[in-house]
Order: sequence, then structure tokens, then C-alpha cells
Amino acid sequence: MTVILALDTSTPACSVALNIDGVVLEDFRMAPRLHNDLILPMVDQILSQAGLALSDLDAIAFGRGPGSFTGLRISAGVVQGLAFGADLPVILVSTLAALSLEGFQKTGKNNWLAALDARMGEIYMGGYSVNKIEGCYEIDSLIDECVVKPAALSAFSTSFDGVGSGWCYEDVLTPLLPNHPTHILTDLAPRAACIAELALLLFKKGEMVSAYDAIPTYLRDEISWEKQAPRIGKR
Repeated sequence: MTVILALDTSTPACSVALNIDGVVLEDFRMAPRLHNDLILPMVDQILSQAGLALSDLDAIAFGRGPGSFTGLRISAGVVQGLAFGADLPVILVSTLAALSLEGFQKTGKNNWLAALDARMGEIYMGGYSVNKIEGCYEIDSLIDECVVKPAALSAFSTSFDGVGSGWCYEDVLTPLLPNHPTHILTDLAPRAACIAELALLLFKKGEMVSAYDAIPTYLRDEISWEKQAPRIGKR
């Protein structure tokens, strides 16, 4: 049995999930500015719900970004602390890939241009193709993750549907696509359930890092992250 705990605090949403051999439990809450208060109690609650302890896990995953710098630091710090304490590997999952998987699960459409509002007139963006073959998800990157001003983008050669808060720039993004999107899902946020699904794929491929290397991806060059073992209080 493979058990993976997943966390995400990259946006105003706060979520944790357990993937137990493909069966996913999730606690998802829209909770701006409450991530610090909620995340560890949510971890305790979902482990208790499943009758598991940290020692029963095979790995911990988190939405490594892009996203809110503060939110990414929170989840990365918590994951580092838990992984150090339990001697567990960490799986880094793209928040944009997780958004694309959620779009696929909701609509069955394959190609997704995932975008998150990055403020300052910019978006975090990535393009993905998602499929499910014989019960297993497959996801491929079609456009590398980047931070960009929507007005600076050139026309795309591939048709995409849209997902994420960055599609607040729908009037700029849509004309760049060869076909008008069938779905534009601006209300979706990265969620731990999708991160847990993708983490299981990465776990099977052996794509894990140590707790020391569990660092977020922020994309903006002026932001730096210092690797450190965070201080986690008694649990």
C-alpha cells in the first residue's frame, strides 16, 4: 500500500489530502490569510480520519508553486518539518499541473492553459495535456511554466481550455488561441487532491527529493528561498 500526504497553500485556498493507493481523501477550505492557523490541524484531522500516523506515510507532497510567495513558504516549511521529523521523502508538484488535472477531471477536455494571477499585471502560466489511460493519469507539459504579462504573449499554435485565476485576463488570452476555449474555469484553485494524484505518479517514477530540497518554485527572480529545517511545535 502506498500512502501519500499532500498539502497546498499556494492561493487563498488551503487544502490537505491523503492518497491511499489511488483512493483520495481531502479537506479543502477557502481560507485567505488563515493558512498558518489551519494547515497543521487539518493534517492531524485527515490522518486521524484515515486511522494513520506520519510513520505510515511513504512520502509527503506539496504544491511547490508557482503561487503566493507567503503561501508557498508556509506549505514548504510545514512539509520540511514533517518530512525531517518522520524521515520521509518529498514530492514537488506543480500547482499549474494540478489545476490542469482538475480541469480535465471536471470536463474531460485534454489541453489546458493554466494561469494564476501573479499581481502586478502578470500571470503565472503553463500549458498541459492531460489524459487517463487504463485508469492512470498522464500529464505532459506543452508550455513551460513562466511569469509573464498577458499583453506580451504571442499567438499560441495549440488550442487550450482555460483554468485558474489568471484567466481574469480572458479578453487578452482568448484571441491568442487558434480556437475559442470551450471552458474557462476561473473559479478553480489548486487543490491537494489533485496534487496527491500527481504525486502518486511521480512517486512511482522515483521523482522525490529530500526534506532539505523541498523548496518552492516562485518564478520571480527577485524572490529567494533559504533552505532550512523549520521549527515545528509539538504535535
